[in-house]
Amino acid sequence: MSATSSQHRREEWQKLYEEVLSRSPGTGGLTLENLRECSGLELFQKMIAGEFPRPPISDTLGFCLVEAEKGRVVFQGTPQHRHYNPIGSVHGGFHATLLDSCVACAIQSTLEAGQGYTTIELKVNYIRALTDRVGPVRAEGRVIHAGKQIGTAEGKLVDADGKLYAHATTTCLIFNV
Repeated sequence: MSATSSQHRREEWQKLYEEVLSRSPGTGGLTLENLRECSGLELFQKMIAGEFPRPPISDTLGFCLVEAEKGRVVFQGTPQHRHYNPIGSVHGGFHATLLDSCVACAIQSTLEAGQGYTTIELKVNYIRALTDRVGPVRAEGRVIHAGKQIGTAEGKLVDADGKLYAHATTTCLIFNV
């Protein structure tokens, strides 16, 4: 990918991120009523539209949901120095949190109103170090299988050049709320 197209993609990503944040009413939590009244996809579409608050973790680590469709969600964040571990790179928990969010929410995007989930297994493979010089990264999760009780998904964490930093798989338990 050329430097010009990479810079263009970074700018597009940043613009979308800022648009989503500008619509957001802030952070908070979803209620059981929200889960009972909206499908998983509707919940995410309402978050992106600013009708529901972002989860508090999004402020803590500086990321948010930027895209959602049935079976696929994308979170975006920018690694910062405040995310560093003692050895001078972004702590693996940053990668893991974005990946856990995208893979589990990909499964949630397939659920009907009145259904919930919980992660029962998450596997992360770290490919290369993240630093505060990388710029924005995206965690894209895609459903592999969503059944009545078990869902599985995979995700990848990439920069605007498409460079892979980590990838993950999850297994989630699906239940009625």
